[in-house]
Amino acid sequence: MQTNTLLRRTAAGLGLAAALTVAVTGTASASPVPAPTPSFDFTDCPAIPAGVDAAQWKCEVLTATGALQLGNRTLPELAPMTVTHAEGPMPDGSKGQVWGALRSGPTAVPGGLFGNPAGDRSPVLGLSLQPEYGGRSDFYSVGDDMGFFTLRYRVVSPLLPQGCVIGAGDNPVEIRLKRVGKSERVSKEPPVIKFTAADDSFAVPAAEGCGPLGKVVNDKLGLPATTGNSITLSALYTFRTYDRLPSR
Repeated sequence: MQTNTLLRRTAAGLGLAAALTVAVTGTASASPVPAPTPSFDFTDCPAIPAGVDAAQWKCEVLTATGALQLGNRTLPELAPMTVTHAEGPMPDGSKGQVWGALRSGPTAVPGGLFGNPAGDRSPVLGLSLQPEYGGRSDFYSVGDDMGFFTLRYRVVSPLLPQGCVIGAGDNPVEIRLKRVGKSERVSKEPPVIKFTAADDSFAVPAAEGCGPLGKVVNDKLGLPATTGNSITLSALYTFRTYDRLPSR
């Protein structure tokens, strides 16, 4: 009888101790809360060619942030960028691609138009770069080589005309990204892959269409720049086959 009583008291004491430990330290053996799966927008998925198999064609969406070294200016935190395109086999078996869209906001250039602290405080002296699609792309990857896409950067400032552009016309900035390190699968369904990619071998032409301040823009950005430019992106990628997209 005394032994049973002692065992019950011991068990009760251990249970209370465990409960107090959890209450104080918060280290209960509960399963960790998984990170939320990021959401993606497929509204920019382009129409695919007639006669192709919708189940074999993918709308691919990539979202990225990162840093850009352009000329002699560093933009340490780019505005988020989303790139959408479609790819799949053509009826003759060749590889097909259709461009969708590039969406991004402007990124402020440290120092503004004249490269001094006043440019960071004054909206009139501020300077931003807005990326736009440059007209050419090929996203079929070979190993860590992720193909290429072209960009032009609209140079935005109250003191500059709207046509001030880096990479205007037939001379856009060509980015050839290479995967850096290993990719990480964030989610299996929907498929989401996280990776880092970079390019440090592209050239950047001088800005054009900037009016009387064109020389100031190019001098402050260090353009044209054939070397010393780089971009590093931290990206999330997903896709959805066209037979699973809502009909339009």
